[in-house]
Amino acid sequence: MSLAERIGVLVSGGLDSAILVGESVARDDTVVPIYVREGLHWEGVELDHLRRYLHALGSSRLLPLKVLEQPVGDLMAGHWSVTGRDVPDADTPDEAVFLPARNVLLLAKAMLWCHLSGIPRLALATLKSNPFPDATPEFFRAFQDVVNRGVGSEVAVVRPYASMSKNDVMRRGAHLPLELTFSCIRPDKGIHCGLCNKCHERRLAFRETGLTDLSQYARSS
Repeated sequence: MSLAERIGVLVSGGLDSAILVGESVARDDTVVPIYVREGLHWEGVELDHLRRYLHALGSSRLLPLKVLEQPVGDLMAGHWSVTGRDVPDADTPDEAVFLPARNVLLLAKAMLWCHLSGIPRLALATLKSNPFPDATPEFFRAFQDVVNRGVGSEVAVVRPYASMSKNDVMRRGAHLPLELTFSCIRPDKGIHCGLCNKCHERRLAFRETGLTDLSQYARSS
């Protein structure tokens, strides 16, 4: 296949980006899943789940996972995302899970890798409901322009779920092995803790869309 048919997909272990990978593969793209490892305390478990999920997709159009390193320990020293202490629970407002400049860091590394690898598009699964300042259309347009100007490139940042809710995306991915995805920010012995903000969001999404949740949780909510 030509390079023009390739697409990089920024992926975590979570539902939205996993569904985006599955849908991208179904559209006959050659998909390069890209994971940016920042040194956050849940990433080991998340990567294990992600690798199992990608293996389960079993498509020849899915290229090997590319893991990029972007450590943030020097920026986020003492933050719950690095230490694993005082992790936001189910009763905590969603604003508490905001990781400062996360999309700045993820996009910078992934866009540069796509530029150097000749991949013209980079997709991410940002939703309509994302309330954070680095998830607005204005941010993505400006950041794409700045990076491309800086390296003389034309990597396009695409956001196919930008007008959709999480429930919309869940319904689109109902046929995929979603039980292999991972959404927890306080993993317990390799599975979802069942009590954190992200576990609560995950359970709610399955419940509201009427999909069976086969995820493993260490504790009931």
